[in-house]
Amino acid sequence: MMMISSMHTTLFVGTSLFRHTNSLRTLKFCLPFSSSAASSLSIDKKKWRQSVFSALEVGGVKITRQDVVRDDPTNNVPDNIFSKLGMQLHRRNQHPLGILKNAIYEYFDTNYSNKFNKLDDLCPIVSLKQNFDDVLVPEDHVSRSYNDTYYIDPQTVLRCHTSAHQAELLRSGYTHFLVTGDVYRRDSIDSTHYPVFHQMEGFRVFVPEEWEASGMDATSFSAADLKKCLEGLARHLFGDVEMRWVDTYFPFTNPSFELEIYFKEKWLEVLGCGVTEQEILNRNGQPNNVAWAFGLGLERLAMVLFDIPDIRLFWSNDERFTSQFSKGQLGVKFKPYSKYPPCYKDISFWINESFTENNLCEVVRGVAGDLVEEVQLIDNFTNKKGMTSHCYRIAYRSMERSLTDDEINDLQWKVRELVQNKLEVVIR
Repeated sequence: MMMISSMHTTLFVGTSLFRHTNSLRTLKFCLPFSSSAASSLSIDKKKWRQSVFSALEVGGVKITRQDVVRDDPTNNVPDNIFSKLGMQLHRRNQHPLGILKNAIYEYFDTNYSNKFNKLDDLCPIVSLKQNFDDVLVPEDHVSRSYNDTYYIDPQTVLRCHTSAHQAELLRSGYTHFLVTGDVYRRDSIDSTHYPVFHQMEGFRVFVPEEWEASGMDATSFSAADLKKCLEGLARHLFGDVEMRWVDTYFPFTNPSFELEIYFKEKWLEVLGCGVTEQEILNRNGQPNNVAWAFGLGLERLAMVLFDIPDIRLFWSNDERFTSQFSKGQLGVKFKPYSKYPPCYKDISFWINESFTENNLCEVVRGVAGDLVEEVQLIDNFTNKKGMTSHCYRIAYRSMERSLTDDEINDLQWKVRELVQNKLEVVIR
């Protein structure tokens, strides 16, 4: 389950929300899409759509562009996000994310005798209920907003966390599982944030006979087993490191913890976890049992383990990147190739009440894609008339080549035009 933390601000993952076997082929979790539309949003989508391939397949389910990117006032999924569906970097065994996933699998297979079912191909299109209600996310939580989540329609979203599949798995009888997948959140632009990233959730259910035999109460037994499991996982990935547990709060676990390790002379948050709220078990056919859950962000850990400095690199097809991991080994350290210079362009405008930085970042990504390295607020002031001005510095940098002045200027003019027209701000 995903936890609320600092790196991707929503819900149990250490990327700072929270989850292939033949028996699981029927668990697709793709929904019939609602045709309803709320009238509260008034964005002209047609004007900004760019062409992209029209269909893909995820988990045996065919998904068309029209299923995800719609001319609907409640739909905020751009084509560049649709193009990432189905790429499933975590399923590539010679990719850093796949290597890390397999290393975690190895730990659980070795220490739990293949007890955990492993799912890594579940469809990322889920209902609002699956994504939020089933894991007790409050109705007023910020993660539900159109500013933070990609909505297909008012009742259907791209999952924000792999915990969106937790309730179905419990109702289907699964009691030990690891769920890995791509998750989607509207977010800022910098070296550690990307609108698509990958998470893993672990979940284990205990029956009364297990904790009664220990002489401990159910919650204490579950919490102790959870900490033992995750301390072992941390040693498996990072070696013999110093660890500490930090008490925290998540809406879906109680008690809740974060595991930190002392690595490279600083404390690093590895994951969020806790004893599952009993209400989740009660709702899903496990009223007499207890459970624990954890969630971790693959990119966050892989950047540390492989010395990868920029999250955009995970999406690179440059052989200078991909060839470094061709042996599928966890211990490989990334060797940077030519560092191309960044180019900085500033944009200033008077904001309106509906302006958000996430909306700005969506516009910039829509124009520049992975050529944008960072969008940073560098100036903010309010004049005597009560009008507020923001100035953002946009860093353009390719991971693979030098950008020309002409193409950077062209990108910046397109950004200015779209920021003014789509966000309805006044350029200064």
